[in-house]
Amino acid sequence: MSLYFNTFYFPVWWICDVLMLQLKYVLLPDHYKFILVTLLILMSVIEVIRLYLGYSGNLQEKVPELAGFWLLSILLQLPLLLFLLCDPGVKPLPLDRASHGILAAFLLFQIPVSTLTLRKTTRRLAGRFHQLGDLREHA
Repeated sequence: MSLYFNTFYFPVWWICDVLMLQLKYVLLPDHYKFILVTLLILMSVIEVIRLYLGYSGNLQEKVPELAGFWLLSILLQLPLLLFLLCDPGVKPLPLDRASHGILAAFLLFQIPVSTLTLRKTTRRLAGRFHQLGDLREHA
């Protein structure tokens, strides 16, 4: 369900981030302008891929997609989001903190749940594989 709500929240987050970037763009140093525009593009692409992998891996019980979702969440999306939340040089506005905080809450919930789901799915599929091997030995 978290992925479902995250899918609907992502466009809201994107609009808020674009609006806040537009408002504070003139106040930022040049290197932060480049960093924030790059982060917006990078996080948008990663989030679309991450949500797709999460949905397909969860609904179809595909371990590679679930693992990709988990890795994108931990290695890319969470550090980038924490940078946006914690670095004072980005001059965060209240709406920035709120929108990034909600996305961080989704991520911090999805990471442990996806870890458990990945373990459970891997064990179940490994059990099916071993049962298939046992049937071939007895035939």
